[in-house]
Amino acid sequence: NGYKVSIMLEELGVKYKVYKVNLSKGEQKEKWFLDMNPNGRIPVLKFDKKVIFDSGAILYFLANKYNKFLPLDKIKRIEVMQWLMFQMSGIGPMQGQANVFYRYLDEKIPIAISRYQNECRRLYEVLDKQLDGKDWICDDYSIADIANWCWIRVYYWAGINLDGLKNLKRWMNLMENRPACIKGVEIPKRDSSKKLVMGAKKIIQS
Repeated sequence: NGYKVSIMLEELGVKYKVYKVNLSKGEQKEKWFLDMNPNGRIPVLKFDKKVIFDSGAILYFLANKYNKFLPLDKIKRIEVMQWLMFQMSGIGPMQGQANVFYRYLDEKIPIAISRYQNECRRLYEVLDKQLDGKDWICDDYSIADIANWCWIRVYYWAGINLDGLKNLKRWMNLMENRPACIKGVEIPKRDSSKKLVMGAKKIIQS
């Protein structure tokens, strides 16, 4: 989820500072962090005196602040928000559970693994249909593309199959070649010598 914000900031071309949060040490549960996000999750963005948590809310805030990647037309704006929420309420939670049951648990529970992998695949198929005949989810590049790609790009980690999803694959290729996406998924830099899961809160300077 943190990559959504990194990519958005890179797309906007604004100056910002990144502060690493060591998730494996539970820094996101310390008081200083909970004061910013009571849910204890990254990312968190601080803009002047505003503190915003939840990646979807941060994307929406930045899109409004800079009038980019979110249409001004009310109907088109609602469409983008639909597909942003599609990721937030669908792909994110389902793929998160697929990750847990397929990748992280020592005890493998086949019915749980298939349940979440199949639901992810179904959601991918919905998105594949939406992308038929278009480059971007809502015609123009938007925060919906950023949010969905940041999860789907690691489909393999959850053991999800992309066979037959030609529209989705084409869209993924377009996303993977955007300079902001290339740079955004490398922020914050990981220490390759340590097996740490790192997150970040993003703070804009100007």
